[in-house]
Amino acid sequence: MAEESHAGWRLDRFLAAALPEFSRARLQQLLGEGAVTLSGRTVEDANHRVKAGDAYDVDVPPARPTRPQGQDIPLSVVHEDKDLIVLNKPAGLVVHPAAGNPDGTLVNALIAHCGESLIGIGGEARPGIVHRLDKDTSGLMVAAKNERAMASLAKQFANHTIERAYHALVWGTPRPASGTIESQIGRSQFDRKRMAVLRSGGKTARTNYKVLESFGPADRPFASLVECRLETGRTHQIRVHLTHLGHPLIGDPQYGRARQTPRARTPAEEVAFTAATGFSRQALHALVLGFQHPSRHKTMRFESPWPADFAALVNALRGLNI
Repeated sequence: MAEESHAGWRLDRFLAAALPEFSRARLQQLLGEGAVTLSGRTVEDANHRVKAGDAYDVDVPPARPTRPQGQDIPLSVVHEDKDLIVLNKPAGLVVHPAAGNPDGTLVNALIAHCGESLIGIGGEARPGIVHRLDKDTSGLMVAAKNERAMASLAKQFANHTIERAYHALVWGTPRPASGTIESQIGRSQFDRKRMAVLRSGGKTARTNYKVLESFGPADRPFASLVECRLETGRTHQIRVHLTHLGHPLIGDPQYGRARQTPRARTPAEEVAFTAATGFSRQALHALVLGFQHPSRHKTMRFESPWPADFAALVNALRGLNI
């Protein structure tokens, strides 16, 4: 509990004084992970000012090995050279070890594929990882194989010069058909596992979207294929932004919801409704990835076709337009 002498301190400074067994960096990481609460409300801002009498709870996850081991997990490699590897991540594969997923991750697969030299590139727990995709999002990722590549790619992501385009299947059709969603995103005050659009205290997030195809009657579309291009890379950004717009991703277990159609449905509507409500993951695919190669100094651009489950859902939805 904060005392009078702590009033006005930055939260990370106060936590460092109260919990000397943890480094300032570790405490800032815990803040970013939503592990610090005040009266049941998550506090993520390290610059939050402490008041006398404040009682903070810090939920520290159990310790886990910091050095992941290589595991023989098949990888779909799109491009590989001495500096980096571009791969097509399947839905269901977790990117790096964390609580609940200590192994069987993309990191474990990369270590086995690239060798032990990958350990330590960008940090032991996440070697080579510059960005990530959610477990159930499919598509393109790039990982670094040396420190120079790591620094170059990290800088490009920080400067928002990486080209990233995603295809998403959403309920209904966004209006207008194209635009930019800009907001602050942070952890929900009501559920720490969810992110949310916040009035203040979050991180700026910007998503450009465009409806590519609508499925169903023009006056009441059942679903749509939407292209999203990221200017920032916040956790669950596309999922949160499209939900905020009123059109969550089909199959999203955290942010989505099924749209009901009239009880009497045509055969095509029945097929589409069954395919959409039965889709087992969020319908999101990282389609395009483009960046400047760290040592070749030329632009590289990759495009990944839809995986089979995503393509099958699109085909079922297109049946509504026949």
